[in-house]
Amino acid sequence: QVQLVESGGGLVQAGDSLRLSCAVSGRAFDNHLMGWFRQAPGEERDFVAALGCCGGRTQYADSVKGRFSISTDIAKNTVFLQMNSLKSEDTAVYYCAAGFLRLAGNRSREYDYWGQGTQVTVSS
Repeated sequence: QVQLVESGGGLVQAGDSLRLSCAVSGRAFDNHLMGWFRQAPGEERDFVAALGCCGGRTQYADSVKGRFSISTDIAKNTVFLQMNSLKSEDTAVYYCAAGFLRLAGNRSREYDYWGQGTQVTVSS
């Protein structure tokens, strides 16, 4: 079992930066695919970024390429999502997710565990 707790959300202005954190506990997270998804009001949950386990690849949604970056601090059991040049359309609840022994994944069904989410609001 893996527990995920997101933090770092908030209200920012367009053009600002924000870093989300996902604290991971339970099973070792370096054998999990780690991803970020987001869900805006009235919309489906969308893929944002992922870092595959075990030498797997990094993936980004086209809408965030060049602006967002996913990284990990294994010593702190934490996954980060650095978000730069934020836009109003980035406003959403952001979720951290983990998928056991997956090298890549941009679909919700490829993830086994989910956090509760953290709200990011970008004012224009």
